[in-house]
Amino acid sequence: MLKTVKDFNFKGKRVIIRCDFNVPLKRGKVLDDFKIKRSLKTINHLKKQGAQIVILSHLGRPKRKKKSCSLRSIGLKLSELLNSKVVFRAKCCGKRAQKAAQQLKKGEVLLLENLRFEKGEEANDKEFVQELKKLGSSYVGEAFSVSHRNHASVVSLPRVMPHCIGFDFEEELKFLSQLNQNPKKPYAVIIGGSKVESKMPAVKRFLKKADHVLLGGQIANVILSLKGICIGRHIFNGRIKEVTSGFSLTDPRMHLPFDVVAVSGEVIREAGPASVRKEEDILDIGAETREAFSDIIKESKTIFWSGVLGKVEEEKFSLGTEKVMQAIVDNKRALKVAGGGDTIAFIRKHSKEQSFSFLSTGGSAALAFLAGQKLPGIEALK
Repeated sequence: MLKTVKDFNFKGKRVIIRCDFNVPLKRGKVLDDFKIKRSLKTINHLKKQGAQIVILSHLGRPKRKKKSCSLRSIGLKLSELLNSKVVFRAKCCGKRAQKAAQQLKKGEVLLLENLRFEKGEEANDKEFVQELKKLGSSYVGEAFSVSHRNHASVVSLPRVMPHCIGFDFEEELKFLSQLNQNPKKPYAVIIGGSKVESKMPAVKRFLKKADHVLLGGQIANVILSLKGICIGRHIFNGRIKEVTSGFSLTDPRMHLPFDVVAVSGEVIREAGPASVRKEEDILDIGAETREAFSDIIKESKTIFWSGVLGKVEEEKFSLGTEKVMQAIVDNKRALKVAGGGDTIAFIRKHSKEQSFSFLSTGGSAALAFLAGQKLPGIEALK
């Protein structure tokens, strides 16, 4: 059982919130504040209770302390969204960070620097955890999207202090659990994008639970290649073969593209997967596949979508993803959940957020949860 912020009285207490402010930046400006906004309900709840709020987050995968991975710009955006001052300190632990936390007054917010600037975060170092513990007296988990990571602030910190989950974390579990437990039928799952290794366990699970699993993007290209149908320029290693072992390539619930957009240099053509040449890349699903996928989606009562179906950064290769998204939007009766950074960005680019029941901030975390895996960041909060 997970306790939530509604189970605690935080009046006068110094609270650590682990958020996920891993958002795109360009020249110090936030390009998409979706994840930041998702934390606001919990932050404002704690402010109203009179808590002193210390926020921890990571940003990117910095190899060293780069300015491009600093959370300073996030602090400015958060201040704007909260319409109140947010104090920022350029360290996430140590005496200066502790002093800034101790000086907070009721309702004030402190944002500390990128956790991943410190080696102890990803190494889940015990001494680093003890340093973070000095920043507050209780912990709120509001970063479902990193709950699959065995990192210090996600797994070990909540275990050494009173803890609970925030409103957004609770919503993530509520909607994803509906997909796992008793989804209304027909249940359609659309999986695209790359990261084939991390997505295959979820695909295997979906083939047992869903009525239709529609595949596009790199994961479809790899399976087509494994079936010997498609050659093209798809390179996959032994690890891919390992994660696809025990997986039926002929499962009738699995729907693969039967026409694709194949590209070689300036030549773009639609062809069957078996006709793709060695020198060609597959960059989208074809017209007949778009129609077939849309027909399945229109009849579904539960829909989960993770991963774009083509190279959407180029508009000419985004038709498949657009068609699938529109079919989901047009289905007014279904429970509709989408997740993953590229998927959410595409939905937001086309201003379709309100047409979905829920948008999950967790890409890999959501897929791992739906694949039935135990997420360390959730286990630590029980």
